Amino acid sequence: MTTNVDHNATVESVNENQLTEDASLRPLDTKDRTMGPIPYMFMWIGDGVNMGNMTLGASIVVAGVATLNLIQTIAAAIAAILIISTVFILNDRIGYEKGIPYVVQLRMSFGFKGTIISSLMRAVPAIIWYGVQSWIGGSALNEVLKILTNGSFDHMVFCFIVLQVVQIILSLFGFHAIKWVESLASIVIMSALVYVFIILMMNYRTELADGLLNIEGSWGLPFFGFIMIFLGNYAAIFLNASDFSRELKTGFSHKQRGLLYFSPIMLAYGFVLIIGAMVATVTGINNPPSALAAVIDNSYVTLGVSAFIVLATIATNMVANIVAPTYVITMLTKVDYKVAAIITGLLAMGAFPWVLVQEESSAGLDLFILIYSAFLGPMVSILIVEFFILRKQKVNVKALYDNKGQFANYNRAGMLSLFIGAAFAFINVDLAWIIGFVVGGLSYYLLSKYAFIGSSFKKGTIFENKSVE
Repeated sequence: MTTNVDHNATVESVNENQLTEDASLRPLDTKDRTMGPIPYMFMWIGDGVNMGNMTLGASIVVAGVATLNLIQTIAAAIAAILIISTVFILNDRIGYEKGIPYVVQLRMSFGFKGTIISSLMRAVPAIIWYGVQSWIGGSALNEVLKILTNGSFDHMVFCFIVLQVVQIILSLFGFHAIKWVESLASIVIMSALVYVFIILMMNYRTELADGLLNIEGSWGLPFFGFIMIFLGNYAAIFLNASDFSRELKTGFSHKQRGLLYFSPIMLAYGFVLIIGAMVATVTGINNPPSALAAVIDNSYVTLGVSAFIVLATIATNMVANIVAPTYVITMLTKVDYKVAAIITGLLAMGAFPWVLVQEESSAGLDLFILIYSAFLGPMVSILIVEFFILRKQKVNVKALYDNKGQFANYNRAGMLSLFIGAAFAFINVDLAWIIGFVVGGLSYYLLSKYAFIGSSFKKGTIFENKSVE
């Protein structure tokens, strides 16, 4: 089954007078799409395989004993990834069918001016994490070079700058680079993880059985709390799903695209989480690099782990932390994609990641994550309600590029719903994403229906008859 979407017609419906923005923000037609199904899956594998996700898996282990047993951990992962895949397949549809990026999609719900605020809520955290990930990757690169030079080389700042320059150069090639980088990274990293898994199963069966398998665990709040943590890891990337789906070649049904998310995320994210729990269980160490070094009796393990971190850093940043802010900077400054990619990389370097990774900065960083995460659930819910319920998947793409048309200024219903959802999300931080998601979406539906009579944003929605225009 394939979709019956005329992508070329969508692009041609926007006349050249309205395409005043950089070409990277214009709707993509069939010939412009670069990603086939295999590279698309590799992209999500590369994004999911990183030390952050392994640390998340290790977090269920306390004093060498897991709070969830292996079955509960797998069940929580499957439940979370099913939700992740569902949200992806809902929010990616407008990008896949209409070829528009996330920053253009936002205009329907928040307006041209409102999009400035809402887009920054995705871009600023991405830039900061870009810098943090790169500093960690630079640290790992420094370790690699120290080992290779027998300790004669030790220049952390130099390694950070080199890694950042490499990532900036790669980002200049857009999704062409992402396709090849993620494919290579996925094969290498997954091969390394399979090796680690085999070592664990061969040498630590008893410890794994006692600390992870044959324990009671919990199907209560720790289980559901862990699902929420899983979701939180993907909360930001949910938002700009259309940035990726617009690059996927046409001809895939919604179910087929769902598998293109579920399969690689389950393989990578699920596998990494479980290995993180396993190494923490057998060592009692919750820091994955240290735990891996403890379980693998090999003089080159530090070199291997450090190289893994460097490659995983590049793979994660290419997908999660570069694309979204680059499009946002392109929209805000009107510069082309390549210039925006360079600015994104420089801003990441200027985010003082060497300060943020310090232990004394952890409380402030955690607070920052808490604050921006509270807005992500409501935002993605508003986008889904807009497209599926209010507009019944019928979008006037031409109007989305008209900064003097119906989507000019702010959509008060969208902005108010965003802040209402975020306020409720702060009530229970452990369930912030799902609370914000439900409250934000419901608020947007009700405000769109009953408030702001005469708003131009109602045009083309099921509530258009409430408009005086």
